[in-house]
Amino acid sequence: MLERVELYRGQESHKVCVAGIIRYLPLVQVDEGLWIASNGGIIFGDIEFISAAARAIVERLKPLKPDIIVTPEAKAIAFAYEVAKSLGHKRLVVARKSIKAYMKDYLVEEVKSITTRERQIMILTKEDVGEVSGKRVCILDDVVSTGGTINALEKLVKRAGGRPICKAAIWIEGPWYRDDLIYLGELPVFVTEDKLRELEEALAHS
Repeated sequence: MLERVELYRGQESHKVCVAGIIRYLPLVQVDEGLWIASNGGIIFGDIEFISAAARAIVERLKPLKPDIIVTPEAKAIAFAYEVAKSLGHKRLVVARKSIKAYMKDYLVEEVKSITTRERQIMILTKEDVGEVSGKRVCILDDVVSTGGTINALEKLVKRAGGRPICKAAIWIEGPWYRDDLIYLGELPVFVTEDKLRELEEALAHS
């Protein structure tokens, strides 16, 4: 069996424990033969969980002395805010996912996420670039699965003149991501037997 992959047998939820806080995440189908444990219900508004996870990740980040946090819109914003505040930062940068009329100058990177069928974009505005340029940057998300989002953010930070010193998340999910990552917990993906064979073959040739 692949790392962080379990067979789907009709489970309705998955138990997680992060920083001593236990929650049950509902399983949601995101592709044929593939389910994930959806954290939207807690990462958007569960203050107890978000605060505990932020305190735990801050202890891992402090020795690295990042100057600023860069996070993607939108799920991870509350978590990133708590992390940045605990680190004593006065600003954080949120990479947007759509171009707004007020954005006159910006950098763009394309990204494909496991939870989104269409290709997405990540955007840093001119003001964001000014905040990131010359800084030691921690790229922070709630979950890293294939790495599409966090790698796009790393490219944006470098193009903006920032220095990515670490990538961090609450969870690493599934078998795909193999780069350096600071994380607090692991999330399996849930698959049918056919999907498992497909994943094993794809990863064997990656």
